[in-house]
Amino acid sequence: MTAFTLQAPDLDGFRLERGLSWRDPDTDCTLLLSQPSTDRDLWEEYADGAYRSYRRHGVECALDTDALHSGDDTIMFLAVIDSSERMVAGVRAKGPLRSADDSHAVVEWAGQPGEQAVRNMITDRAPFGILEMKSAWVADELNQDRCLSAALARSGFHMMALLDVQFCMATAAAYVLNRWRSSGGVVSGIPATPYPDERYQTKMMWWNRRDFVNYAEPEQVAKILTETDHLMRLYYDQAGAQGRLVEMA
Repeated sequence: MTAFTLQAPDLDGFRLERGLSWRDPDTDCTLLLSQPSTDRDLWEEYADGAYRSYRRHGVECALDTDALHSGDDTIMFLAVIDSSERMVAGVRAKGPLRSADDSHAVVEWAGQPGEQAVRNMITDRAPFGILEMKSAWVADELNQDRCLSAALARSGFHMMALLDVQFCMATAAAYVLNRWRSSGGVVSGIPATPYPDERYQTKMMWWNRRDFVNYAEPEQVAKILTETDHLMRLYYDQAGAQGRLVEMA
């Protein structure tokens, strides 16, 4: 009898030659999906915004500052840019996770009752592809803007589609995750962890590309499908143009 072992997708060769952008009428902003190596200045602006936001709330210890500086573990990030060309929000994705130890969640639950459950959930899903959404932030004066939160909540689906992975996950305080439920995220039953300190009860949320329509708000489903279709067209146009340039060289 032959045993087969599923492995996490290997996407080390994935690269955007340039960022993919679209206008979001709900936020009156431009949403731009890119990579640290593709848009270095934009990445540094995103990282600075994340650090300022987390420091303002006294939780900068929750950030991996080395990763923010280098961008090495980030496969893609989303920047939200307003009409004055100021970045007002952003989020990044690391992955695809190859094992539970690739995830920062195991650090957050270390020594807590839910630690093994966290490891099991990641291990079970890793063969199908997992992105971990990290370092989300919104400019303070816009922190209650539901449309901005909704835009960030959709971003994982755009990245999953481009990479063809099935899952993404995030960890955050319950009140933050409540804003992200609109896109079909499901909070796991794992006991919360007091991370980064006792002021917070951090929970884990999962999105599944195959069944998110059962949990997402209809408006979010429509926007996810429309935006993803647009982005995939942009990406394939970009990839096709790059291929033609290679053939001509």
